[in-house]
Amino acid sequence: MSTFDNTTSPKVKLAPRTESHDSEAPPSLISFMLKGWTPRVSKVSPLKYLANFKKRRETLSARFLGDLLVIPAGHMKVRANDTYYPFRPCSDFFYLTGNLEPDCVLVMVPQGNGHESVLFVEPNPGKTDPTFFTDRMKGELWEGPRLGVPESAKVYGMTTKPLTELVGYLKSQAGFAQGKRMLRHHSPQTEAMLGGTDAAKDNEFAVFLSEMRLLKEDVEIKELASAIASTKRGFEDVIGRLKSADSERELEGVFFTRARMEGNDVGYGSIVASGPHACTLHWKRNDGKLRSGDLLLLDAGIEGNSLYTADITRCLPINGKFSKEQREVYELVLAAQKAAMKEVKPGNDFLAPNRAAMEVLAHGLDEMGLLPMGAEEALKPENQFYKRYTLHNVSHMLGLDVHDCAKARAETYKFGKLEAGMVLTVEPGLYFQPDDSTVPKKYRGIGVRIEDDVMVTEKGCKNLSASIPKEVADVEKWIKACGKKK
Repeated sequence: MSTFDNTTSPKVKLAPRTESHDSEAPPSLISFMLKGWTPRVSKVSPLKYLANFKKRRETLSARFLGDLLVIPAGHMKVRANDTYYPFRPCSDFFYLTGNLEPDCVLVMVPQGNGHESVLFVEPNPGKTDPTFFTDRMKGELWEGPRLGVPESAKVYGMTTKPLTELVGYLKSQAGFAQGKRMLRHHSPQTEAMLGGTDAAKDNEFAVFLSEMRLLKEDVEIKELASAIASTKRGFEDVIGRLKSADSERELEGVFFTRARMEGNDVGYGSIVASGPHACTLHWKRNDGKLRSGDLLLLDAGIEGNSLYTADITRCLPINGKFSKEQREVYELVLAAQKAAMKEVKPGNDFLAPNRAAMEVLAHGLDEMGLLPMGAEEALKPENQFYKRYTLHNVSHMLGLDVHDCAKARAETYKFGKLEAGMVLTVEPGLYFQPDDSTVPKKYRGIGVRIEDDVMVTEKGCKNLSASIPKEVADVEKWIKACGKKK
């Protein structure tokens, strides 16, 4: 269900959204409600980084000259009955516009040697239309004022039209384009309005957008660094609560508070895994009790108001000190991460850091007596026995999405070369399941992952999250220091 209606005429007045328990407003009430309001004063400024958004659209335009391009923001999604999840726009739409509102659509119309960008947004009639108090989905008294059409033009720096004109506009423009392409699966209503597109061409369009985002601009790095700094503060909030907290869920809430204080949200469901829960890679139930002597694996990231997200993992001894066995496993993972970091440099394969980390982990596992054969034999593609204890590769791209650029071709991403400007995670891990009889009992139930956010530079890499402690001694000092803060 969405809040955007597929209409068939160029200009349509939509009925207000109401629920079964709402009362109908009588004409006398409507007349009374429409009177006595002070005039609306509009004070808006052009969007931050406006030039960057425009340049991205120009890059997209140059690749698809002559084609009508349609990129929807997406719609609000139902959580339960008439309640909705907080809206977050399609990342590609935001990348091209900076707009955060639901239901909007960017249409790029062929014009000369490029395109004219036209942004369709929800109008804001203010308090001149009864919907301001009768429409619970978009009414101003229900959800707050919208930006509106003329204000959006000033903020986003492009031609702006009301959403009610979208269907007519698409019909009027489609005949003048040599082809049409749309970013699919974000707005079935808009897809229906456009009247069908070529799936292969649409996929090519989505791939190009994803690959545009592989190389980050300076402003994107700045926003990522800000999200990482907030995430560090969120981790310190959690550490400060370690001694008094009773459950993983409590610590999840502590981190979420920081995310809402300083950003838009968490970038993904926080993994707050204590003890053997850390052996479940994406543990998000976060319903376990905290016990002294266990490790806490905290994998969390704050999504900034610019929608760029951090993705950090640290392992924290709940009582402030690593046990002998925990330290042994932790230092092996840390050594693997350091080896992987050395391989993050332009010209290397994207998988080079992963190979380096697996080499270290396999030899370490061999020394621990856990492999059924020597490390070199276990590392062979036809064996890969080390994966019983590590399971995942060490990197993915990072940016507007926690797993960024997911539609990029394998030859430019997974099997491609690293380039300056890319940002990726480096996150090896070891997970000794509590019921794994191939593992000595002293290690069972220990799960360790160490993750940093790393930018490829012209000569190597820069760890954007280097200020977050990860050496054993530094982590123990960090826990002690954060525990003293009031």
